[in-house]
Amino acid sequence: MKASGASSNPENRIVDPAGSGEDSSFDRVFRPSHLAEFVGQEKHKENLSVYLEAARKRGEPLDHILLSGPPGLGKTTLAHILATEMGSQLHVTSGPSLEHKGVLTGILTRLEKNDVLFIDEIHRMTATVEEALYPAIEDFRINVMMGEGAFAESIPLNLRPFTLVGATTRTGLLTKPLQERFGVTLRLDFYPPEDLARIIERSAKLLGAPIAPEGALALAERSRGTPRVANRLIRRARDFADVRGSGTISREIVELTCERLEIDSAGLDAMDRRLLEIVIDFYDGGPVGVETLAAAMAEPRDTIEDVYEPFLLQQGFLARTPRGRVATRRAYSHLARPWVDRNPSPQGNLFDGQ
Repeated sequence: MKASGASSNPENRIVDPAGSGEDSSFDRVFRPSHLAEFVGQEKHKENLSVYLEAARKRGEPLDHILLSGPPGLGKTTLAHILATEMGSQLHVTSGPSLEHKGVLTGILTRLEKNDVLFIDEIHRMTATVEEALYPAIEDFRINVMMGEGAFAESIPLNLRPFTLVGATTRTGLLTKPLQERFGVTLRLDFYPPEDLARIIERSAKLLGAPIAPEGALALAERSRGTPRVANRLIRRARDFADVRGSGTISREIVELTCERLEIDSAGLDAMDRRLLEIVIDFYDGGPVGVETLAAAMAEPRDTIEDVYEPFLLQQGFLARTPRGRVATRRAYSHLARPWVDRNPSPQGNLFDGQ
């Protein structure tokens, strides 16, 4: 049941918004250093510029900031920018890396005044580490156990004032006490094609790759609203431009690149289309349970829910119902399948996707 030419390994998908080893090196090339260079998320940028200026005037650290949203939208980049704008150091870790309280204590005690501590996947911290973090972000202190057994005692250790920036793709997995300790919460949204085109043009300039405006927009339309995907696609388009074109990334080169990568005009790849085809062709458009869908695609349930579904749901190709997944009218149209309204009502179909 695999789509021809498609890899079932999500890590090999060029449209996967999660970062890979290759992305890390290019991220450093593409990453803006200052807030003025950051493209998109305009409302959040405006607010952050106010918070930054106020903190600098008072000589205080920024309030703790929680960044949420799908991967690849710039949460790590914003953490780097905040540290740069504050003239401080950025310390990077992740929820899974904070295995016990001792690791957290070691990091916190190394922070200088107004430094930024960035914890990626903060929702994956253990309960013990999370509880140890509370006094650190509230009162800038941490309790350290000294001695052993009956002679052990908890001694409060003062910390230098710092800013915690947490990032999560799963806000629902954060505990309420942790969420309430952030002074600022920002949810990053998918980027419109116009903003992505600006990002692509900037990245192309950094790569020394000439790009036509219509080529930048064509890439943006296929980048799933995600800068990381856009920056990945531009590297592949540059290859085709150098070998099969004149060196300039034109709309024709973008279309050739995406045809070879099996990415269509909506940004769907072979595995996205395969999922929709299974729902429509095998199960009459749904509803179909996620376990059944996972078995039909020979993929784990978590991969279906965390990798394939989010973009299809966000773009209105798929809908979740209490009985299972349902293909929308937009999915039928995109795959050139005849639409049959299986839920006629005066209000129209609930799953039109229009």
